[in-house]
Amino acid sequence: MRIIDVRHVGLERVIGCWQVGDVLVDPGPSSGLDTLLEGLDGQRPRALLLTHIHLDHAGATGTLVKRWPEVEVYVHEKGARHLVDPERLLGSARRLYGSDMDRLWGEFLPVPETNIRALAGGERILDGFEVAYTPGHASHHVSYLHQGTAFVGDVAGVRIMPERMTIPPTPPPDIDLDAWHRSIDVIRDWAPERLAFTHFGSAHDVEAQLDQVGERLDEWADRARGQSLDEFVAGVRQDVGQQADPGALEAYVQAAPPDQLYAGLTRYWQKRAEAGAPSS
Repeated sequence: MRIIDVRHVGLERVIGCWQVGDVLVDPGPSSGLDTLLEGLDGQRPRALLLTHIHLDHAGATGTLVKRWPEVEVYVHEKGARHLVDPERLLGSARRLYGSDMDRLWGEFLPVPETNIRALAGGERILDGFEVAYTPGHASHHVSYLHQGTAFVGDVAGVRIMPERMTIPPTPPPDIDLDAWHRSIDVIRDWAPERLAFTHFGSAHDVEAQLDQVGERLDEWADRARGQSLDEFVAGVRQDVGQQADPGALEAYVQAAPPDQLYAGLTRYWQKRAEAGAPSS
């Protein structure tokens, strides 16, 4: 098992694809495809396991299936239809990224329905991968457990190893704090030996990591409710600058842009208010 750094737009330790034998977990965006293929060195995957369908995790999926038409694609059932018909997904992404869309992510090709293996959570697939439904970051997020390693996508946070600083990635549109905390508990109940992050690397301090992402999720959600965008962004950059090596700041910001963290959290609070939910 190893991580292949796809060197997102030339920067190291932002997005990694995990290779477990002939299985790839989160192949990353098409903008990193050449680097991924170089890392595979001619090895052909039989399956892609997607934690969720955001472009930084799943953008290269359709292109890889076009290259290797027999590859199976495992994804939560709520995300499957958006791989087959990505128009709505791409429209949402364009609202976030605008003219930077192509530079950041490259092409996003649809995946033939025959290649899709839709998941609900609770399955055991391939050579012993356990699947859990872990929403909160996204309503279509799943995690995978294999031989003591939990492949957690974004649910356990962004942590640019070997740093200890953790950022809860909270982009719009469907952040759900309550669901996210339940998902953290699902990962905790697995009692994995280590956590494998897409952003970036792996860590053995499982309990401390899960505690930190949950605590910071609540702390930053409270900040977003009471601060302006500029105040929030400055605070995030200050926190990262104080707790991580200066050389890692750019990777953290690229993996979890602070303005998007704010947008997702303020949308969360707005949706709660519209639903008449309590403010605390």
